[in-house]
Amino acid sequence: HDAFKTNKKVSLPSVHLEKAAVLFNLGAVYSQIALAADRTTDVGIRTACGAFQSAAGAFAWLRESGVAAKAVAAGATTVDVTPDCAAMLEKLMLAQAQECFFEKVIAGGKPPALCSKVARQVGVFYEEAYAALCAPPLSQHFDRTWVSHVQLKAAQFYADACYRFSLDLHQQEEIAQEIARLKIGMNALADAKKAAKGVAAPLLDSVNKLESNMKTNLDRAMKENNSVYLMRVPEAGTLGALPAASLVKSTSLAEVLDASNERLFSSLVPDGSMKALSKYTEMVDDIIRTQAEKLQQSSEITRVRLKEMDLPDSILSLEGNVSIPADLKEDVEAVQISGGPAGLEAELQQLRDLNRVNQELLVQTEEMLQKEASEDAQFRTQFGSRWTRPQSSTLTKNIQDRLNLFAGNLKKAAASDALIERDVKESYPLMSILDRRPIESALPSISRPIMSLDGNEDAIVGALKQSLVMHLFLLAGEHVAGLTCFFKLGKTN
Repeated sequence: HDAFKTNKKVSLPSVHLEKAAVLFNLGAVYSQIALAADRTTDVGIRTACGAFQSAAGAFAWLRESGVAAKAVAAGATTVDVTPDCAAMLEKLMLAQAQECFFEKVIAGGKPPALCSKVARQVGVFYEEAYAALCAPPLSQHFDRTWVSHVQLKAAQFYADACYRFSLDLHQQEEIAQEIARLKIGMNALADAKKAAKGVAAPLLDSVNKLESNMKTNLDRAMKENNSVYLMRVPEAGTLGALPAASLVKSTSLAEVLDASNERLFSSLVPDGSMKALSKYTEMVDDIIRTQAEKLQQSSEITRVRLKEMDLPDSILSLEGNVSIPADLKEDVEAVQISGGPAGLEAELQQLRDLNRVNQELLVQTEEMLQKEASEDAQFRTQFGSRWTRPQSSTLTKNIQDRLNLFAGNLKKAAASDALIERDVKESYPLMSILDRRPIESALPSISRPIMSLDGNEDAIVGALKQSLVMHLFLLAGEHVAGLTCFFKLGKTN
């Protein structure tokens, strides 16, 4: 039976038709696995994307291997296993796989320019599938709702690419191009909605939501352009094509479908052996888990005991080999390079100067606005109805609002700077240690001997140091992980 017109069927004694049917069903199963995945989670998106690419690989293999052509040559009259249908289904699966990536970049808050490229490629795949559906022999074979769905999806993602691209243009203050891109995308959506009949309600809701967002942005952009930017909106034909980024491809099934050896049945074992192996695996896993927990617990106890005895720091201090953690040393050196505490004081003074300059600019701007308002009031009184210019408060409202915002930000910044300056002054006596070079010279050292050991201090310290080295090696995370891997390797062997 034809998968898309079940009233059409064919029966042939042909292995080529059988192969074509198996490959088609394999692609269909992969697509169902993808549809069943929960795409609200990262794992679900990855599962769906991988399954859609595998489905595309199955349909690609059906076409590229010649199986579809041989089935047709053998007398197969159903359209679903023809090379044209396989090519269309491959593009449709790739479109849905790319759509999974689009959902991922949107959920991850990626930049609008990247989201636009991913969305554009989704649209390209849907456009290619739609073009195949509109050409013989598929044009008279598929239900109209199928064609309408693919057509509207193509328009949706083209418009979404325009929308995301316009967000990037807005950030760059390219308002004229933003308006042009939004208009192009909205026109594409409007045309597709007129032609597409009988599409599913969720798709139509998604399209309407996108259209509403684009209209909101278009109204805002046109208002800004008419009042502030006054830029000429370019014609649609003068704009370049939207960039696209393909992140998916048809998964090759050559190795999976290779039946030249016995690998297909190599993993099959008797039921009794499988149960025994499962029981053995559970027992070994329990032993490994118990021993790993004991090892971890003993390691933690040893670390605490060494810390209580101030080891190995006291031994290193005794030998004059005291060091500080690498990250802390890098931070100290960065402070020293910038001038140390004195350099920090210079930075604070620069901060005070910048704050003073900003306050002066703020006052000057306020005075200019007040002067302009005073002159406007004077001329309005002098000329009466002949003074037709809008009131100063209306024209300068946006500037005054931004001025108030800057004033508030400066006030908050000044308060924050004062807190930082107070903390620096309180900590200044302690920060004087940062002027010591190298910084290790500021660390205290232990004088010898700490206690009498009958003249055997060096030998005892050497033996203690050797024991500490061995203990630290055993406590190292790599060693513990290595033992755990060794346990697991023993299980597999």
